[in-house]
Amino acid sequence: MADLSGKSVIVTGAAGGIGAPTAALLAERGAKLLIADVDIAGAETVARTVGGIAFHLDLAEEPSIATMVKTALDRFGRVDALCNIAADQSPELYPRDRDIETMEAEVWDRTFRINARGTMLACKHVLGPMKGQGAGAIVNMASNLGLQGSLIQSAYAASKAAIIQLTRSIAASHGKSGIRCNTVSPGLTLTRSVRTTIPREIREIVEADALTPYLGDPRDIAYMVAFLISDEARYITGENFVVDGGTASHMPSYAPMRALFAKG
Repeated sequence: MADLSGKSVIVTGAAGGIGAPTAALLAERGAKLLIADVDIAGAETVARTVGGIAFHLDLAEEPSIATMVKTALDRFGRVDALCNIAADQSPELYPRDRDIETMEAEVWDRTFRINARGTMLACKHVLGPMKGQGAGAIVNMASNLGLQGSLIQSAYAASKAAIIQLTRSIAASHGKSGIRCNTVSPGLTLTRSVRTTIPREIREIVEADALTPYLGDPRDIAYMVAFLISDEARYITGENFVVDGGTASHMPSYAPMRALFAKG
């Protein structure tokens, strides 16, 4: 089990989704947390539950991101790790993120402003302090959709692919300063938002393509994040870890072929 005792960690998107269970796991393992989210009421609830400081974060605004990092430094004296989990996955945006032919520029811009630009700026503002202390770990949350073509979520997928490359760039530019940067790419994960936003039919299709007998739980993703910011991962950087039950690992005809062979 990765020990995080004494580490000061910023978790964005920590009010719900994958972020809240990640914050809970990191706290269990001894981390001191700054719990950041645009949903400040949700962040405060998580902070009361697991311990830590709640912070109202607007990833669309660089001053908000800079203040988040300053708050962590003022409170903890250093930032040992940044977990960039926040993304724009609002129920209002999801049905509008379709294929490129029908893409609204506003949907594309909004998605990239939060997912790619916001993640980049959070990294930017921790790199200086981490460089000064000679160590640090960043985990950026992407998606297996950043590795695959899909009929829908073109903007979301492209923004997550950008995050994977952003991670490689940071690992290359700041590795010799003692800073590690990795990406976690979940598959469809059964957060509350997924259960309420994504139709059951789509969830069942994705589950059929998973090599595991179930879709992932947010805690499954949190375990990978906890490992990557721990000292046990000290020699790992610039990598993308796909945590999707094997969904992205196989030929696209897996589900119908499996059904065919099952008939015997």
